[in-house]
Amino acid sequence: MLAVFGSIAVGFWLAMDNLFYLLNFGYIGGSIALGLALYANRYPHARRVVQLLVGLYMLVYLGIFCQENMQIEGFWYYLFSGVFEAATIHYVVAKIAGPLLFGRGWCGYACWTAMVLDLLPYKRPAAPRKNWGFVRYIVFALSLLFVGALFVLRIADKETILFRSFLVGNALYYAVGIGLAVALGDNRAFCKYICPVTVFLKPASRYALLRVRVDGERCISCGMCKKVCPMDVDVTDNSRDRLNGTECILCMECVEHCPVKAIKL
Repeated sequence: MLAVFGSIAVGFWLAMDNLFYLLNFGYIGGSIALGLALYANRYPHARRVVQLLVGLYMLVYLGIFCQENMQIEGFWYYLFSGVFEAATIHYVVAKIAGPLLFGRGWCGYACWTAMVLDLLPYKRPAAPRKNWGFVRYIVFALSLLFVGALFVLRIADKETILFRSFLVGNALYYAVGIGLAVALGDNRAFCKYICPVTVFLKPASRYALLRVRVDGERCISCGMCKKVCPMDVDVTDNSRDRLNGTECILCMECVEHCPVKAIKL
């Protein structure tokens, strides 16, 4: 991962002639590498370390101090402006092309919304998954319409509006996410039903190179992997069509809880 993000960092630095990209992707790659090293050395909170390092950087430094809207509205804004930078590059690397390599790893290790939701006590879903996934597409469409309206109506000072929408949007995400988690007993309810970013993440994640697999010869069909999976993935099925397969966030809970160590990345 350090090599992958290092290559991306150098590539964008040279292509854009901007040192920021070298530092930005270098920092993210270094944070992920640190988390993987901690995990390899059995540190129990390795993923949380990466979540905090990357999530706070994206939210506080890029989002609040630099006033870059890294939510989906920022992607639409730069896309409509014809500018390939900031949120546009972020989405291409982390949420459109990146999932072909690491699937929904963004959701498990870098999302600043999930960074907070994962601190809640509802680690395992308390009830069967709801059929509410369509809501994410509504939120996706609303974000597109919101930014599109700014351009169609020729609204002045769009960047100020985008920054304020970033602050308001994050507050709403946290409020709705925490509310759903408490109501459904599920930390990741927001990710399953509301988050519009998953519309980008899910298609490529189906073909991800990095994915958890089960050794059928060692598996004892105890069902523990399904019980601990926060995203309701049928880990025992190695096919690309497994139930909720595009929802896997590489949290490694199934790997850690398998009593016979039949699951690996």
